[in-house]
Amino acid sequence: ASLASIMALRMIGLFMVLPVFSLYTRQLSGVTPLLLGLAMGVYGLSQALLQIPFGALSDRIGRKPVILFGLILFAAGSLLAASAHSITMMIAGRALQGAGAIGSTILAMIADLTREDQRTKSMAITGMTIGFSFSLAMVLGPLLIKWMAVSGLFITAACFAIVGMVLLFTAAPTPRQLRWHGDTEPELKSFVKLLINPDLAKLNSGIFMLHAIFTASFIVIPISLYHFAELPTDQQWSMYLPTLLAGFIFSLVCIGMAERKRQVKPYFLGGILMLALAEALLWGTPESPYLAGAGLALFFAGFSLLEAFLPSLVSRTAPAARKGTAMGIYSCSQFSGIFVGGLLGGWLYGQYSFTGVYLFCIALAFIWFTLAYRMQPPRYLVTKMLRLPVNQSAEWEMITTKLQIIPGVVEVTLVAEDNMVYLKMERGTAEHPDFIRLQAQLETN
Repeated sequence: ASLASIMALRMIGLFMVLPVFSLYTRQLSGVTPLLLGLAMGVYGLSQALLQIPFGALSDRIGRKPVILFGLILFAAGSLLAASAHSITMMIAGRALQGAGAIGSTILAMIADLTREDQRTKSMAITGMTIGFSFSLAMVLGPLLIKWMAVSGLFITAACFAIVGMVLLFTAAPTPRQLRWHGDTEPELKSFVKLLINPDLAKLNSGIFMLHAIFTASFIVIPISLYHFAELPTDQQWSMYLPTLLAGFIFSLVCIGMAERKRQVKPYFLGGILMLALAEALLWGTPESPYLAGAGLALFFAGFSLLEAFLPSLVSRTAPAARKGTAMGIYSCSQFSGIFVGGLLGGWLYGQYSFTGVYLFCIALAFIWFTLAYRMQPPRYLVTKMLRLPVNQSAEWEMITTKLQIIPGVVEVTLVAEDNMVYLKMERGTAEHPDFIRLQAQLETN
C-alpha cells in the first residue's frame, strides 16, 4: 500500500496538469506550437531513457536510495516548472520531472517484499492504484485551478513528492535482501530477443500509439473546449468529470465481459475503434457540448479499456521468467509514445491547426487496428513459480521433465541461479494429482 501510494502520488503530480497545460503554456515567453508539444511530452523521453537504468542501479545500491533520488528529481522538476516564465524553462522542468523514473524500482521493491505466490496480487493492486490515480488526476487539475494558478499545481506535485519521501521511510519496509526478479525486472541479455518478438512488438507498438494519441489529443482538446464550447479553464472539470466516470464504468463492464466470455480480442479491437470515433466526434462537432462530451466519454472509455488490456496481454505473451524484461520494453514504448505524441501533436497543431492533430490521431488508430487485427487471440494461462531444492542440480532436469509431461503445462523455464522454475499453464492444472504430488515433494525437500 505504501509503495503503490508513492507511485500514485507521482502519477497524480505528472498528469493533473495535462488537461490545462496547453492553455497555460501559451502565456509563456517564446512559446510555439512545436515547443508546446515538446513541453507536453518531454517527460516521456526522460522516463523512457532512465526507467531501466534506475532499476539496474537499485539492484546495486538499494531500492530506497534510488526511489528517494527519483522523488527529489521529481520535486525539483516540479518547482522549476512552477517558476517557469519561458517555454524553455518549462521544458527543462518537465524533463526533470520525468527523470525521476522510479516505476521499475518500486515494482522491484514490491517483488523483494512479497512471496512469489502473492506477487501477482500485489502487482494487480499497484496497477489498480495507478489507474485510479490517473483518473483522479484528470479531474483534480481542472478542479484545483478554481482556487490556484496552474503554477500551484506544480507546487502541489512537489508536495506530493515530499509526502512520498515520508511514506518511503516511515511506512515502507526495507527489504532484507535485494534480488533480481525475472518476473518484474528487465534483463539486458534477453532485451533484444524480446524487442523483436513479433507478438510482443505488436503490443509494444500499441502502447506507443495509444499514448501518442492521448498526448497529441490533449494538446488540442482543452483549447477546443475553450474556444468552441466556451468552457473557461476553471470550468472544464465539469466536462471531464462526468465523461471520465461514464467512460471508466463502461470500460470496466467491457473488461468483465471480455474476460468472462474469453473474447479479449474483439473488445480490444472495439477499444481502438472507440478512439477513432471519439477523435472524429471531437474534430467534427466542437461547438456542441453534448457531442463533444460524447466524444470525450468514448475517448476515456477506449483509453481505459486498452490501458487495462495491454499490460495483461504482454504478461500473457512474454516468457514466464522474462516478464520483467518484457514489461521494461513495454514501459519504454509507453513513455516514448508520450514524447512523440507531444512533439508531433504540437508541430501538426502549428501547421494544420485542430484538423491536423485529429486526423493524425484517427490515422494512428486505424494503423493500430490493422496491426491488432493480425494478432493471435491470447491464451488464458496462469503463471506459477516453484522453488527448487538448493544445490541439487542433478534433480532439476528430472523435475522439469516431470513438469513438462503434466497435462496443461505449456511452458517450463528453469532459472538455475535462483533455484526457481517458472511455469505457464492452463487454469486448473495446479489441481492435477501429478502436479500436487510434485509440489509436495519440492516443499518437503
